[in-house]
Amino acid sequence: MNTTFLIGYIIFFGALMYFMAIRPQQKERKKREALLATIAVGDSVLTNSGFYGVIIDMTDDTVIVEFGSNKNCRIPMQKGAIVQVEKPEL
Repeated sequence: MNTTFLIGYIIFFGALMYFMAIRPQQKERKKREALLATIAVGDSVLTNSGFYGVIIDMTDDTVIVEFGSNKNCRIPMQKGAIVQVEKPEL
């Protein structure tokens, strides 16, 4: 009786850890991958450092973002640095 209780206890906490830690992390990763898959040239983006800019060029894992209104500040960065995307209004 004691062994079955212990096994049930371990299974319960294993399931609890899955639903409280692993599963939400997987959902967040899929959401982030979907966000990065939809970015395109001309999108306004927010970087993880808090800067807003517009994507002017892209490669597989790098984007060139233009910051500011003077159009002279262009910085290449990894796509992973983008945390929010806003599509331009048509």
